[in-house]
Amino acid sequence: MTCKWLLFIALGCGSVQAAPTNSEPLTQERLADIVHERGLGANLQSMGHSVASNTSSLINTAMGMIGIPYRFGGTSAETGFDCSGFVRAIYQDTVGHLLPRRADEQAKATQKIDKKELRPGDLVFFNTMRRTFSHVGIYVGEGKFIHSPRKGKSVRVESMNDSYWAKRFNGARRVDVADAQPALLEASTTP
Repeated sequence: MTCKWLLFIALGCGSVQAAPTNSEPLTQERLADIVHERGLGANLQSMGHSVASNTSSLINTAMGMIGIPYRFGGTSAETGFDCSGFVRAIYQDTVGHLLPRRADEQAKATQKIDKKELRPGDLVFFNTMRRTFSHVGIYVGEGKFIHSPRKGKSVRVESMNDSYWAKRFNGARRVDVADAQPALLEASTTP
């Protein structure tokens, strides 16, 4: 990992744990320690075949949205995001793959995988409204996911092992972006 990437992860995840406040310079070794302490990073290097070369960009873009407020129906950083609007925007902006608008539709449009198979960039679904697939986030590794939680909150990273999320976990899905590339090329050449 580059020093820049480690710095981004270490400082960009401030909502998970505060950044160091001492005046110690942030060396590459110290950044690696911070990433390790926060439980991030190790799985970011294990990239799958479906999002593969775009995983770093996808996670990087998602982490850059930390702090953007929740907005029901929101689909952009300028106006705020709801959970599915956040996931949709990240995938569209980084890999050119347009997912359906709602979380339940995103679950249907993606490949079911076992929780043990989760890799950074995969989608994680939760039952938060007494119905399956009512909430979605993006898995970032080490049992953590990034999402836009609810009114009054903002985009943040949370642990899937927290009791609230663990009880409501509905399943994991992988986005197959292999078919997205031709569609992206067609869209860029159409007037």
